[in-house]
Amino acid sequence: MTTNTLTNLIPDLYAALDVVSRELVGMIPAVTMDASVDRAAVNQNVRVAIAPANTAGADITPAMAIPAEADQTIDNVSIAITKARAFPFSWNGEEQRGVNSGPGYLSIRANQIAQAMRAAVNEVEADLTALHTKFSRAAGTAGTTPFATNTAGLTAARKILVDNGAPLSDAALVLDTTAGSSLRTLLNVNSARDESKLPITAQGVITRISDLNVRESGQIVTSTAGTAASATTDNAGYAVGATTITLASAGTGTLVAGDVVTFAGDTNQYVITSGDTDVSNGGTITIAAPGLRKAMSAATKAITVVAAAARNMAFSRSAIVLATRLPERPQEGDNALDVMTITDDRSGLSFEVAIYGGYRKVRYEIALAWGVKVIKPEHTALLLG
Repeated sequence: MTTNTLTNLIPDLYAALDVVSRELVGMIPAVTMDASVDRAAVNQNVRVAIAPANTAGADITPAMAIPAEADQTIDNVSIAITKARAFPFSWNGEEQRGVNSGPGYLSIRANQIAQAMRAAVNEVEADLTALHTKFSRAAGTAGTTPFATNTAGLTAARKILVDNGAPLSDAALVLDTTAGSSLRTLLNVNSARDESKLPITAQGVITRISDLNVRESGQIVTSTAGTAASATTDNAGYAVGATTITLASAGTGTLVAGDVVTFAGDTNQYVITSGDTDVSNGGTITIAAPGLRKAMSAATKAITVVAAAARNMAFSRSAIVLATRLPERPQEGDNALDVMTITDDRSGLSFEVAIYGGYRKVRYEIALAWGVKVIKPEHTALLLG
């Protein structure tokens, strides 16, 4: 096996990372990075225990007998490594000889590795922003960029977190670049600082307002709303906390996961996690935990779909897990000539860099395995834009 083929590339590679264009990464440094699922194969579930809320308050009555046990049912959610991805490029000897008469093979190769790492980081970031369909409720107004004149949108998103009991000791609000630009203008924020000297979890923070570390991401989703019109609930009535709502056979169109809806008589904006492909058939929809915040009387309620909007994301770090590991190799090894691990300073993700030899040709790979999960939707909120 050839040794040190990649080790000697490290200085050039880090220099290339500073030069290659990079999109803003706001989600990855703000979520929980968990390596505890590294024992799991791709698509194999690992259970994460979720302790229930304690509502068993009782009066203290002195007695010689010990009170009865206070058993609880421990819930859980599953998380899996769902992707094992390689970002490759190849060279043959003639190509190397040709570029060495110009910019030079080594400098081009370093930039190619940096571009592959950029693509991988963007894909992980996009998977995290796609989790907006699992968030609790929404604040703000669709089609209106937050922070045009004040920070009311931020405080409204914070209120959802607080009302749901989310811890704010390490919470974030991740904005798209339009909302980020408005906030910078509003607050006259100067971001001229050396990010490389900050810990990963502090990089990319625009400012901290009302307990939220405000960040930007180049991958925030602008949703496409469902087409439902004149849809209503059935007349069964629903209690506070209900998450499954049955529809009446009324209206037309679709309600899709990620839609933000309101019900007549309730100003809360709920996020649909499971929709209905034809509301006229009287199916069901599911809204995210903690469910309804206002009881629904026993009468049909009109459903209004909020228009398409940017899904800026507020959450406690512990609400979202990003599980990562290096892709597995056979115990016997494979045909890689050299393998090393390198960490991206921008995102904090560690990637495997490998080189494979062929017939007068080499193949480079940047590789990572990962999975994402909202494990506590109650500790999340959207800010529409």
